[in-house]
Amino acid sequence: MRCYGSDLTDAEWQAVRPLLPIPAWFQGRGGRPESYCHRVMLDAVRYVVDNGVKWASLPADFPPYRRVHAFARRWQVAGLLGEFHDRLRDRVREKEGRAVDPTAAIVDSQSVRAAANIPRSTSGWDGGKKVGGRKRHLVVDCLGLVLAVTATAASVQDRDAAVGLLDGLRTKYFSIRLVWADGGYAGRLVDWAAENLHLTLEIVRRTDDTSGFVVLPRRWVVERTLSWLMRSRRLVRDYETLPVMHEAMVLWSMTMLMSGRLAGRHSAGFSRSAAKR
Repeated sequence: MRCYGSDLTDAEWQAVRPLLPIPAWFQGRGGRPESYCHRVMLDAVRYVVDNGVKWASLPADFPPYRRVHAFARRWQVAGLLGEFHDRLRDRVREKEGRAVDPTAAIVDSQSVRAAANIPRSTSGWDGGKKVGGRKRHLVVDCLGLVLAVTATAASVQDRDAAVGLLDGLRTKYFSIRLVWADGGYAGRLVDWAAENLHLTLEIVRRTDDTSGFVVLPRRWVVERTLSWLMRSRRLVRDYETLPVMHEAMVLWSMTMLMSGRLAGRHSAGFSRSAAKR
């Protein structure tokens, strides 16, 4: 029997099964029934995300890789992945004693090197981090769970990418009133967010007398999330030809973390006390 470290455990499957999107064909709204059960397909996608292998390098005991890739792509295009991810996040927030609708968030970005297959039109050079490739921009809640993600060329400035990111965040989560950010988001973006989105963008700065690594209030939450993502080997380097597929890989990675948390398997570095700081 197949058993990889990335597979859903029985406890995880019991936790996530009620949260899976209902296929259109199941409700008589057209479409063709799936040839493989969702658990098998989820395990296959999780294997790719966790181990960073090519789709074509999936072990032979999974369904054919073209079917698995088509499944992942279909979920991304149809919005089923986002729906599944958001349901898991809402359930985790409830389990941690939080309201489903967040009122505050933290924004940050992370540059990653791009593989040779990434087109130049969607990649660039991050002069600050000395990284050539792509940059993922995240907005997370106070537990470090992803609320919004977008992938751009690494050359795109944080404040420029934040315009669309915060606009989408405000549309989807009207309850959010406060967003913390680092100095890269300072300037006109603060006034723009207040005037157009009615969002308070609070800049958390390092003090002049500090040097080296320092844990900064609120900012450590999103930085911890970025470190969580780096545990998924598919996200250590950008292999996705389309930026939207990189965004999908971020969501898949977070579904793995959240399913484990719902099943009672907390990731290292997370605790209830830390989440409430």
